[in-house]
Amino acid sequence: MAPDTVSLRYFLVLAQELNFTRAAARIGIAQPALSARMRRLETELGTALLVRDTRSVVLTTAGAALAESAPPALAALDRAWDTARSAAAGELGTLRIGYSLSAGAETAPALVDRLIRSSPGLEVGAVPMATPEISPAVADGRIDAGITRGEQPGRGVRRYLLRRARIGVQLAQHHPLAEHPEIEIADAAAYPLRLPDRAANPVIHDQLSALFRDTRPHPQFHTPAVSFDMSQRDLHDGVTLAPAGEAAITAQPAGLTWRPLRDAPGLTIHLVLPREQSPLHHRVRAVAKSLAHELHWLPD
Repeated sequence: MAPDTVSLRYFLVLAQELNFTRAAARIGIAQPALSARMRRLETELGTALLVRDTRSVVLTTAGAALAESAPPALAALDRAWDTARSAAAGELGTLRIGYSLSAGAETAPALVDRLIRSSPGLEVGAVPMATPEISPAVADGRIDAGITRGEQPGRGVRRYLLRRARIGVQLAQHHPLAEHPEIEIADAAAYPLRLPDRAANPVIHDQLSALFRDTRPHPQFHTPAVSFDMSQRDLHDGVTLAPAGEAAITAQPAGLTWRPLRDAPGLTIHLVLPREQSPLHHRVRAVAKSLAHELHWLPD
């Protein structure tokens, strides 16, 4: 038979006080109720735990043994309950997050850090992935969550807007347009523009190229030989510009700067979760929502 843990906890208080009146007051119940609990506990165990008289309470040998062995057992039970509650709240387990390289400078690290700090029992691993691979990987369970730019296609997933960022251009600090706090789209279109390879990220390629659809003459687009070059060598020539979200400011090589494009629509970053979600997924969603609010990633 499973022990009556409430009565057992009451017994430990009584074992400390050795007085029914004081123990009942400390627990917050009536003395007759405490006496009834102790009689029921002794019946369950099949042995006397206390020797009572009108003036004192003395522990029997069994009572003394129980008073010594029960606290660590109850502590272990409390830990088991806490573990179960943490698991039900999505605060335990292993979380695998895939993120696009463009979200790796700021957005993904901020979310991973917040998840680790808010849930010490959660083991979080993050890996950069090609953007088109993220939603399918979430859908088939290879990863638990993803962070992508734009409305990436994919079945079996749900997308949650995590961040909205201004679009601008990266350019050399000595570029003539760097003198302006904002750059007109038509002015940027007069220079060669570097875009991500469409095969690697068709959504963002199309969104960025659409900014210049109405400019005349049409700008010269090119894609770098390396899909993600942290050195940004082609921008240091002082001619080429790279349309990019404002997160580019965070991880910007020396000699480059970023300026917003006037009247350009914003870029979006989404959290991708499976359609059928566990407590772990709900936890990620809640932390991401709180972080987006705290860091003003979304308009109020």
